[in-house]
Amino acid sequence: TLTSDYNNDDEKMCISIHSFHHYLYYQVLNFGMIVSSALMIWKGLMVVTGSESPIVVVLSGSMEPAFHRGDLLFLTNRVEDPIRVGEIVVFRIEGREIPIVHRVLKIHEKANGDIKFLTKGDNNAVDDRGLYKQGQHWLEKKDVVGRARGSLLLTFCLFHLRFVPYIGIVTILMNDYPKFKYAVLFLLGLFVLVHRE
Repeated sequence: TLTSDYNNDDEKMCISIHSFHHYLYYQVLNFGMIVSSALMIWKGLMVVTGSESPIVVVLSGSMEPAFHRGDLLFLTNRVEDPIRVGEIVVFRIEGREIPIVHRVLKIHEKANGDIKFLTKGDNNAVDDRGLYKQGQHWLEKKDVVGRARGSLLLTFCLFHLRFVPYIGIVTILMNDYPKFKYAVLFLLGLFVLVHRE
């Protein structure tokens, strides 16, 4: 009987290890599905809105009072839509990693139909020429990441939102405080791995 007890214990341990491996495999697969679903949603939004970044967070106070630091903007960037004075655009400048959200101040149209434009933050005293790369005085349509107009997805849902106030503050906190970012990512990962259905 002593041998049968050892065999039972070994058998239970093998079942337990097998169950743990099965559980771990299931959780890793579940995490992979969550990540791939998020990527598919993001890519779908890119296609629908025509923007490489359909959702952005305002990182500075240069557009106050229209937008505040931490506001979440929904962008569209359809090629056929002309750029107009007063429109809020998100643009990239060569050599800068983070895009800028500012208002179109002036438009310069050439005889051949090419349009260049100048931007300015609502809360800034001067235009953005000081932000552009050396020797650049105007932006072109190729510099635009998107325009704060609301996405088609939101329009279909009977909303026409351009932004959601302060919801992006978590992104700012994660950039400003790396320890906070790692803590949030650790807790989210732990939740996904530990959560049982």
